[in-house]
Amino acid sequence: MKRLIICLFVLLFSTHTFYGQELRCAVQVVAPSIQGTNRNVFESLRNAIYEFMNAQQWSNNVFATGERIECTFHFNITEMVGMDQFIGSLQVQARRPVYNSAYVSPILNYKDVNIDFKYVEFEPLIYDPNNFDSNLVALLAYYANVILGLDYDTFSSEGGDAFYENAEQIVGRMQNAQESGWRSFESRRNRYWLVENMLNEYHRPLRECYYEYHRKGLDVMADKPEEGRSNMLAALELLQKVYRQSPNSFALRIFFDAKQQELVNVFSGSFSMEKGRVVTILSEVDPSNSDKYQELLKTQ
Repeated sequence: MKRLIICLFVLLFSTHTFYGQELRCAVQVVAPSIQGTNRNVFESLRNAIYEFMNAQQWSNNVFATGERIECTFHFNITEMVGMDQFIGSLQVQARRPVYNSAYVSPILNYKDVNIDFKYVEFEPLIYDPNNFDSNLVALLAYYANVILGLDYDTFSSEGGDAFYENAEQIVGRMQNAQESGWRSFESRRNRYWLVENMLNEYHRPLRECYYEYHRKGLDVMADKPEEGRSNMLAALELLQKVYRQSPNSFALRIFFDAKQQELVNVFSGSFSMEKGRVVTILSEVDPSNSDKYQELLKTQ
């Protein structure tokens, strides 16, 4: 009996370990402009990032393999300083499944151009939430928490708070880092401002929009397309509150960088009055893509 209990405990523990990780992260590392260096270091870097992102447990919640959040990290290394310093950009993308559908909805599509870190070939990446000696580890942990925050926001109202707070703590610990992208005065559109926006009171309508748009909009469209679009339109109206108070909101820009094409696709099937309302709202809150939204009025 004692052996049976021990076996059951081991089985439960191993199952929790197997299902604990939250992300299914694809990683690419390219360096097309760098010549005359050991190309194996880029493969070692890719493997280290892949292992770090997919093996790390970021929460106490249990994710089955099929429930993991799909995301992509694409590093474009444009410069190497010495043998271990890498400079370039990082394109981060994440997707969320839509109920009763094969469609996955983009929730993040952002290019971070302030990527600067050190990495020694074959070096494992170690996560310590209380100490970030590695800018690479800080970057990966930051974006892992942002992705989780966005995903949780789409399933429950302001469900991503804990993850945004984790990201905020990382930003706080990186204020004295030599590398850029972490401080408020460097830019109005960087890692500091993204998490600041998501936790700021005046961005609560945006957080509410993430939930209403996905859970009450996209998730019901397979069975009730008109109701789903109507709920998505109501969610977009929430963004007017954010835009009118903060027209240069970075978090609002993040929303539209991920959603602009999806919005056109979804509302191309609307009736004329609904299209008119959608175009009016989107042209106000996302003026840089106004021409694209105006094309909706020409579709049947």
